[in-house]
Amino acid sequence: MIFGCKDKSEGNKSDAAPTIKDQQKPNIVFIYTDDLGYGDLSSYGATEVSTPAIDALADEGILFTNAYATAATCTPSRYSLLTGDYAWRKKGTEVARGDESLLIDTKRTTLPGVLKSAGYKTGVVGKWHLGLGDENGPDWNGKISPGPLEIGFDYSYLIPATGDRVPCVFVENHHVVNLDPNDPISVSYKEKIGNWPTGKENPELLTMKPSHGHNHTIVNGISRIGFMQGGKAALWDDETIPMELVDKSKKFINSSKEQPFFLFLSTHDIHVPRVANAMFQGKSGMGPRGDVILQLDWTVNEIVNTLKEQNLLDNTIIIFSSDNGPVIDDGYQDQARELLGNHKPTGGLRGGKYSAYDGGTKVPLIIRWPDGNRKGTVSRALVSQVDFLRTFAALAGVDKVYEDVIDSQNALDVLLGENTIGRTALIQESIRGPLSYIEGEWKYIEPIDGPKLVPWGPIIETGFQMEPQLFHLKNDPNEQENLASKFPYRVIDFKEKLTKLKKSGIAN
Repeated sequence: MIFGCKDKSEGNKSDAAPTIKDQQKPNIVFIYTDDLGYGDLSSYGATEVSTPAIDALADEGILFTNAYATAATCTPSRYSLLTGDYAWRKKGTEVARGDESLLIDTKRTTLPGVLKSAGYKTGVVGKWHLGLGDENGPDWNGKISPGPLEIGFDYSYLIPATGDRVPCVFVENHHVVNLDPNDPISVSYKEKIGNWPTGKENPELLTMKPSHGHNHTIVNGISRIGFMQGGKAALWDDETIPMELVDKSKKFINSSKEQPFFLFLSTHDIHVPRVANAMFQGKSGMGPRGDVILQLDWTVNEIVNTLKEQNLLDNTIIIFSSDNGPVIDDGYQDQARELLGNHKPTGGLRGGKYSAYDGGTKVPLIIRWPDGNRKGTVSRALVSQVDFLRTFAALAGVDKVYEDVIDSQNALDVLLGENTIGRTALIQESIRGPLSYIEGEWKYIEPIDGPKLVPWGPIIETGFQMEPQLFHLKNDPNEQENLASKFPYRVIDFKEKLTKLKKSGIAN
């Protein structure tokens, strides 16, 4: 891959970076997994589970040890990745309902839109959870619009929200897949509708029992969040969801190989309900959560093999990351905690999904470059997923100034391994809104009054404290010693910087 230099942007001083000539634009495959922790992969130190396909990406690319999702939950992380802005700047971007309206403004700049303008064919396959439809929400029995196609994707095949939320159907482009018009879908998140059994009323019908919540409509023996009736022919089979997503990804790759393409493959395996395919059931020794980690590794292997078979691997960038940190018990009795053994999903980091501590947002990030760039490198550069929009824009040779993209920076030199420092600072968002500010080796968590543990069941510290918290991450990566009282000037400095970022949007 040959890189040249060009920069006509005036909107971000770091936009001066390598780009590539049109005829050499690489394909981009972004595998974005759900609820995978910093310590869940053998390439990141896990010893109780093996992930050889993902490890191979690290062996052939760059493994980042200091990379962050923007939030400790999925909806805001995904919003930030696709828009280049922190989700807390937009009201209503907390964890979305299953029938939420589209959260991304169709008029704004997006990552797929940028790549599409550069001649890429763009596709999203898998978990969406960013809402669908207009202000009235999705019309499950008609044309579901706006959605991914209205924000820059050419093709979409979606789990509309999550596997534990109704409706349990796939949506391809603008319509529910396999929907029988004589059996229309009805959905409610407010009250029970229809006569389908629920986990609360009919626990004897369950093959997987809820541990908290998740006791509404039963689909495939699993009770979900929300009420649903109709669409029986369209219901997915939980055990074959990964195979369905891999199949649609392969078809997208095969149909797009005559031009540069961007595939956003958003896997669901680790998110509850964890239902491993028969190929993986019992194989990890750690119960369903361990089994679906093996299943995720299989997915990565299938995608890499497809690229090899189509002679595309040598011109494809593969990015692998997670949307937030891990959670063990998140609504179902699947023995994830009982069978955990010595495995540490956060890699020893404090907190987890939902948390203000690093266990909530510090995630795996692996990038395999097609030219073997920095093969086998481990980078400690500070990286935020909010930067992928401007980074991919630079990669594709797009030099337009995007005035509506506030927070994204061009980090191409960082992702190429040429810059080992990375960002000066970044912001993290935890459940219910409190923000953290990381600058260099230091982290500040703004004070908030709230529960010390996630209140609905998972045994995870929220990080909520009435006093400001300050940690030196290099010396104390597990955030055990609050240094706020010892370094009050840093607390004041970071509080002021965070306040300024909230108001001004200066992202340098």
